[in-house]
Amino acid sequence: MTTVVLADDEALLRKALAALLSLEDEITVLAEAQDGESAVRATLLHRPDVLVIDLEMPGVDGLGAVAEIRRTRPEQVILMLTRHARPGVLRKALRLGVQGFVSKSAEPAHITAVINTLHAGKRWIDPDVSALAVVDDCPLTDREIDVLRVTRDGYSVADIAARLHLAEGTVRNYLSNAMRKTRTRTRHEAARYAREHDWL
Repeated sequence: MTTVVLADDEALLRKALAALLSLEDEITVLAEAQDGESAVRATLLHRPDVLVIDLEMPGVDGLGAVAEIRRTRPEQVILMLTRHARPGVLRKALRLGVQGFVSKSAEPAHITAVINTLHAGKRWIDPDVSALAVVDDCPLTDREIDVLRVTRDGYSVADIAARLHLAEGTVRNYLSNAMRKTRTRTRHEAARYAREHDWL
């Protein structure tokens, strides 16, 4: 039996997937989470065999939640669901030790098979995810992407610094570099430009 915590902010999709996974004899869904913070809490509380987590969630996103979980449970097996396989995001997820990547459009039976593959100690990246992630035309560094991702949520420089554990001056430098590289006038324009180019 493989135990799972399922984290996705889209309630309909999350509940449908939880119901479908529960129909599988070899999978038990221990808990559901609707955002990154609750994903961290549920994972640390229930200690599932596999955490199935959406990449894009409000507040603490999938990558932020994974980074937090890794500090306490470095051995946690993680399957990330995504609609967009951005090269920088894929690289960062792999550096964080995410063992699997599956498209959110995948059939539940496929997601089940991948969960079992990961639980068996193997890795899996869907071919369509890896194909999209091969082309990397992003001029931004990972840290510049981090600050733009948080900027997109409307946080101030001070809030960004606190959330990313950086000095405010460092955040301003990253934002300045990002604006120069995207040829935009404000950090919000830079974040929008990066989002439109699938860099975030």
